[in-house]
Amino acid sequence: MTTQNSAMEQRPILKIPLTLFDKSLEISGFSLLLLLWIFALTFYPSLPESIPTHFGLGGKADSFGSKDTIFALPILATVMLTGLTFLNRYPHIFNYLTPITPKNAFANYRAAQLMIRILKIILVLIFGCITFAIIANAQGTMNGLSTWFLLPILILVFAPVLYFVFGKK
Repeated sequence: MTTQNSAMEQRPILKIPLTLFDKSLEISGFSLLLLLWIFALTFYPSLPESIPTHFGLGGKADSFGSKDTIFALPILATVMLTGLTFLNRYPHIFNYLTPITPKNAFANYRAAQLMIRILKIILVLIFGCITFAIIANAQGTMNGLSTWFLLPILILVFAPVLYFVFGKK
């Protein structure tokens, strides 16, 4: 058995109670997911038979598919949100930069769970923005993705991770 597995087996298994803020983040994530589904379902009938399915680095649509592919991102968002929600119940299996002890377990587990909750919301927002862009491009109200699109997405994903890994003490 490796040292890492031994260390993980010795980690305390704690039930971290949800705070009001935790509950509001969970509700926000699932509410945004519901809105993403409503958005996709609302615009589906008015979409042309072929819609953009991929955008190249220059922001131009470079792959097209059936209008049914508009549901790919809501499906992926649902799978990811559900999977991360389930995974978040087991913070003792996460990777941490510091050894987890009975003394620091609660604080580290709580911070890790908070990071996952925030990332779930960000993922749904990103999938929503991409779905919006696909619909707008398909309907001709937008031409490709502007160059600013990738930078905010990268910031949204990496800022919470960097904050929780390096900034939060």
